[in-house]
Amino acid sequence: MTATDPALVLAQMFSPGFPVGAFAYSHGLEQAFAGGTIASAADLEAWITDLLDHGAGRSDAILLLAEMTGDANSLARALPASAERLTETLLQGAALASTAAALWGTDGAAAPYPIAAGRIAAALDLPPDMTVRFYLHAFAANLVSAAVRAVPLGQTEGQRVLSDLHPLIERIAGEVTGDLDTVSSTCFASDIAAMRHETLEPRIFRT
Repeated sequence: MTATDPALVLAQMFSPGFPVGAFAYSHGLEQAFAGGTIASAADLEAWITDLLDHGAGRSDAILLLAEMTGDANSLARALPASAERLTETLLQGAALASTAAALWGTDGAAAPYPIAAGRIAAALDLPPDMTVRFYLHAFAANLVSAAVRAVPLGQTEGQRVLSDLHPLIERIAGEVTGDLDTVSSTCFASDIAAMRHETLEPRIFRT
């Protein structure tokens, strides 16, 4: 590890260019578009807001922090509500771990995405609060990118949605801890969308 600025390491690790294949996953959004649930920038922002505050965004942040000081791997594998969600977190986590191992000599063992991120952050002694902010921003940014490609949503509209989410990301990053008893999700519409997406045809995303 040669970099001295943790922000630069995190910017690289959670960049769209880091080869975890994030562009191929929509986290069930594609089904929500196909079913007409999301048809505008306002719909998209409301959907991602719920995911961040009450779904996978917050839960992933808790798992990441827990993994930095302990072991949250088993719980992370048990939480996904559908086969696609499990595939999504496992494949992205494996890619993140293997690439980080090649770059920085960290543990290359495959793990769910937030677990791999937590292990890497701990190994590189990255600040937990900063790591969570970058993680949540990348989570939201990937969903916005998926929406821009899947619905009539312009690039500028997409970036406005992402910018509007910054205060929420900051708040959640300040609230979460590594307490696994606080992990929960009430985003049932997103879970159902992910389940239905398994048989959606045609489709452009893996999830």
